[in-house]
Amino acid sequence: MTARTPIRSAAVLGAGTMGAQIAAHFANIGVPTLLLDLTEQTARDGLKRAMALKPDPLFTRGAAQLIRTGGFDDLSGLAKVDWIMEAVVERLDVKRELLARVDAARTPGTIMSSNTSGISIAAIGEGRSEDFRRHWLGTHFFNPPRYLHLLELIPTADTDQAVLERIAWFADHRLGKGVVVAKDTPNFIANHIGVYGLMQVLRALTSGAYTIEEIDAMTGPAIGRPKSATFRTMDVVGVDVLGHVARNMTERMTDPAVREMFVVPTLIEQMIERGATGEKAGQGFYKREKGASGESEILTLDTATLTYRARQSPTLASLEAAKAIEPVAERLKTLYLGKDRVGEFLRSTLGPTLLYAARVAPEIAHSIDDVDRAMRWGFGWDLGPFEIWDAIGIRSVMSSMPQNEAPALVADRLRAGHDRFRDGLPPASPDLQILKSARDRQRTVRANAGASLVDLGDGVLAVEFHSKMNAIGADTIQMLQAGVKEAAANFSALVVGTEAEAFSAGANLMLLLLEAQEGNWDEIDVMIRQFQGATMALQHAAVPVVVAPAGLALGGGCEIVLHGDRAQAAAESYIGLVEVGVGLIPAGGGTKEMLARAMEATPPSDDLFPAVQPVFETIGFGRVSTSARHAHELGYLRDVDGETMNRDRLMADAKQLAMARVREGYRPPAKRTAIPVGGETVFAALKLGIHLAWRAGRITDHDVVVGRALARILAGGELPHRTTVSEDYLLDLEREAFLKLCGERKTLERIQHTLKTGKPLRN
Repeated sequence: MTARTPIRSAAVLGAGTMGAQIAAHFANIGVPTLLLDLTEQTARDGLKRAMALKPDPLFTRGAAQLIRTGGFDDLSGLAKVDWIMEAVVERLDVKRELLARVDAARTPGTIMSSNTSGISIAAIGEGRSEDFRRHWLGTHFFNPPRYLHLLELIPTADTDQAVLERIAWFADHRLGKGVVVAKDTPNFIANHIGVYGLMQVLRALTSGAYTIEEIDAMTGPAIGRPKSATFRTMDVVGVDVLGHVARNMTERMTDPAVREMFVVPTLIEQMIERGATGEKAGQGFYKREKGASGESEILTLDTATLTYRARQSPTLASLEAAKAIEPVAERLKTLYLGKDRVGEFLRSTLGPTLLYAARVAPEIAHSIDDVDRAMRWGFGWDLGPFEIWDAIGIRSVMSSMPQNEAPALVADRLRAGHDRFRDGLPPASPDLQILKSARDRQRTVRANAGASLVDLGDGVLAVEFHSKMNAIGADTIQMLQAGVKEAAANFSALVVGTEAEAFSAGANLMLLLLEAQEGNWDEIDVMIRQFQGATMALQHAAVPVVVAPAGLALGGGCEIVLHGDRAQAAAESYIGLVEVGVGLIPAGGGTKEMLARAMEATPPSDDLFPAVQPVFETIGFGRVSTSARHAHELGYLRDVDGETMNRDRLMADAKQLAMARVREGYRPPAKRTAIPVGGETVFAALKLGIHLAWRAGRITDHDVVVGRALARILAGGELPHRTTVSEDYLLDLEREAFLKLCGERKTLERIQHTLKTGKPLRN
């Protein structure tokens, strides 16, 4: 057995919230999984509940076929799997009793693990056979398992190192996880520090000095935390789950003073008793209900009366002022040291959390890097605790809490004359975040406000987007064109990608709106021509171009994906041509490319309409993939395109794919000159469908206008019969339709509404 020995099958014991979702994620990557519970019906019910969750635990509905259910009365199937994971109720006696039966049923050499959130891994495996104990470890997933990046691995003194390495490699490369090896201590790393920090915040809330809304404003994006901040996050995770994890800490801690820090506040106990356990119960710190007008509104818990009141907008001037400060490290430092209520709150909650993290890090983790990664990957922090120490400065943190004795880690740094722990958090391994590493080595070849050209080494150049949400404007288009020319002259391949959260949210709508309102049609025409020129340059480049989408790749971002020689997509890629939502059609070659791909898959003798209709519906309904796997089904990705489970490995995988294309003897494709189109027959059929949808009230008058413009392109224009056309011909149709729609008042209203609210307008 080596680190890369594959896991070909798995079993999950327990079909509760976590167990069923873990089974679903195994199915996502094509691993057949046996899901067992007390009875087969219980397992089926658990899986059914998981399938109804939002966000969806599955990449596609078809993945569920890889999950087989059963009951604990028949454990014979466990003899045939590579990995058995226990995820039953958090009771030591229940786990031990079940695993004794599993030990007798498993095949020697089968990997065994527990998904416990805090019970000692060694204690659960106590008394088992030697082979069991050598193959036994903790594998703590975070909820929801598909989406949260962190996986804590907890080996025991008996765990075979080869087993740990095999699971770590599989979890990283196949499950897409950020792996941290933790010590077998209460609640491991992330929950230990995360719950301590929550307890500090809850104490601030129950003091009456701050409202729920104020605390969420101070503990969200302003300090580099998720938008759900504190109380929205607690509602999603479950208030009762917090209570359970905190009680687990108090039961397992031996130091009375430390145990006291994790005592569940009375407020939390009262909420649990009343069933206000969060989103799953319909109420927690927040509650959604219909107002007098019939529209949904969100109410906030009044902690004094445990009733719900109207939400209050917090007024915290320093938070508003800090929005202009980038990066987050500088913003957080400014807020923490501020002489106002925000600063006071952060010093009274975040300050003790930083001290506690420094105090317990040597006991719970193998390095401070692992602590920072655990909090980043498990709780969505932009900066881990020790990164925050470095952002604020060790001396500044200590001076803000003069009553506290410096933990040993802090005292050592101060004695050595240092005000920081290190110069930035290094990648977990050299082949992660290669784009950032290249920039850090000053390998930027050229840059403007929208994008940069970065030398990735080994003859591969990268175009990296870095505008807000990576919106596509003139600067981005210019750098795409420059990247193609630079790669052809001095490199062997080109990768288009970014390590930001979103690949690209599409074209710069504000710029388009301003030009349309001024009637600058020539300028808009030039913009479209330039973007079409950039996408076609990517498609016909002299070197292979690999586009690497992750997160949002919408509108123009999707069109860039469509025009690479290959795409290497992150598993969590949300790709779509969404222009119809603002009253437009894809005009950067997207409509042309989707039609051409459909025609290439259609035998010459076949009727074209059945192949055109799905393309019309995909673009016309603005369908966005819910995963890379789904993007294949929608036609945004092809069979030859790759998929990367671990987002941090995306650019490295794209680079390797580009190099492979060079080795294969890449030759640029010729422009398509004979794309089949259906002419009037297809156009009439599409128009009929649009009319019927309008008559049924499913679409608006303006939807009809946009739909017909799209139908005209997909039919090849108003041609009298079936024929073939060139790519350039279809690009001209795209540009013509786009310009006409920009002149529609209702299109401009849609664009304005989207820019203002972030939501589509049905006018």
